[in-house]
Amino acid sequence: MEISTVIAATLGGALIGLSASAMLLLNGRIAGISGIVGGALKLPQGDMLWRVLFVAGLFTGGLVMWLVHPGAFVMEIDRSVLAIAVAGLLVGVGVRLGSGCTSGHGVCGLSRFSPRSLVATLTFMAAGAAVAAVVTQVFGGAL
Repeated sequence: MEISTVIAATLGGALIGLSASAMLLLNGRIAGISGIVGGALKLPQGDMLWRVLFVAGLFTGGLVMWLVHPGAFVMEIDRSVLAIAVAGLLVGVGVRLGSGCTSGHGVCGLSRFSPRSLVATLTFMAAGAAVAAVVTQVFGGAL
């Protein structure tokens, strides 16, 4: 692993933690992406604007990064489109079953010492490791 990768990962993690903390301290809201997006997809309500702006900021940040450092988005994936679609669907099901996603439970919930978030995080990490092992060992790494 290159030192630049370590620095980029450290800075990225620090920025995620800082933004999640700021959201909680300044707005009293949890920066769980699935909850924010899910709330934005509901019928119009009083807190719609901040949700839309939050999601727009995620896309804008990605766009800026792509413009500044397009090489960061280059990767090779040895998976079929169907496998990727099924994986995305399963992640969505897991998010609904776990009442939240990695940002909600893993970043925000664990930092608040939530037992529910600890169980959820351990569950999705174990499930991810198990699925990765099965795909690698049973299917040779490609689906």
